[in-house]
Amino acid sequence: MELPLECLRVERAGKVAIVTLAREARLNAWTTRMGVELFGTLRALDDEDGVRAIVVTGAGRAFCAGADLETGGSTFSRERAWEESGRLEARVRPWNVRTPILAAINGAAVGIGATLPLHWDLRIASERARIGFVFVRRGIVPEAHSTWLLPRLIGAAKAFDLLLTGRMLDANEALAYGLVSRVVPHDRLMDEALTIATELAEQTSPVAVATTRRLLWRQLMQPDPRAARRLEDEVFRWIGAQPDAAEGVTAFLEKRPPGWRGRKARDFAPGLDEVPDVDE
Repeated sequence: MELPLECLRVERAGKVAIVTLAREARLNAWTTRMGVELFGTLRALDDEDGVRAIVVTGAGRAFCAGADLETGGSTFSRERAWEESGRLEARVRPWNVRTPILAAINGAAVGIGATLPLHWDLRIASERARIGFVFVRRGIVPEAHSTWLLPRLIGAAKAFDLLLTGRMLDANEALAYGLVSRVVPHDRLMDEALTIATELAEQTSPVAVATTRRLLWRQLMQPDPRAARRLEDEVFRWIGAQPDAAEGVTAFLEKRPPGWRGRKARDFAPGLDEVPDVDE
C-alpha cells in the first residue's frame, strides 16, 4: 500500500500475514477508507510469494460492526470513494486470489462485517462472536456478492432465513448453520487461527493450494458438471507435471519435509487466470 494505513495493522508471523481491522473506538465500523486499505493490502500480500496464508481479525471486542453510520441517512449514498474501494475489491474477488485467507471472528460481525468473510476460505469464531446480515433492518439489500455466495456456502433455505430476517446469530448458531467451521474459547482464537494458517504455510505446496482454492471458487460458477470435470481434469494433468508433484511424493517416500519449488505468484494452471469484472 502506498497510503499510510489508518484503519489496519499488518504484522507477520513467519509466512503468515495478520491483518487487523483497527478502528477499535468505532467497533471497527466500515468506511470507504478501510475498504481502500483492506483490499489494497490483501492484493499486495497475495502478490508476495513469501506470504502463504493471511489471517484477518478485529481489534478490541468487535470484528466489524458494519458500515459506520456516523454520516446518518447519507451513509449508503454512493460517492467517488466507494468507486475506488470497489475498483480495488474487484482485484481480490475470491476466484482471483491465490493465497488462503482465514477470518478470525473475535466479536460482532454485522453487515459488511458478515459478508466480507464469505469471500474468504476459512472462518473460525470466538465463543463471543455474533454474526448478522442486518441489511433489511437498515432499509437496504445485502451486498458484497452475499446473495450469490451465501446460498452456495450454507444452502438456499438457510440463506433466505438469514437475509430476509436480518437476525443475529450467536457463535454456536453460526457453527450449526455452517457459517463458521469451528468455535473456540475467546482467548484461544488467534492461537487457533495461527495454528491453522501456519500448517497451511509450512506443510502444503504453494502452487497446489493456490490452484485448489481458485479451482474451488471457479467451480462454484460452473452450472455444467461435465464442464466442471473437464476443467478439473485439465488442471490435474497440468499440476501432475509440475516439479512440486514429484517433490511431494519423493519427500513422503524419503520421510523428509518437502522443498517446494513452485511459486504461487508465477506458476498457474491454464484456465485459472484472473476473471476480470465485466465493467472493467
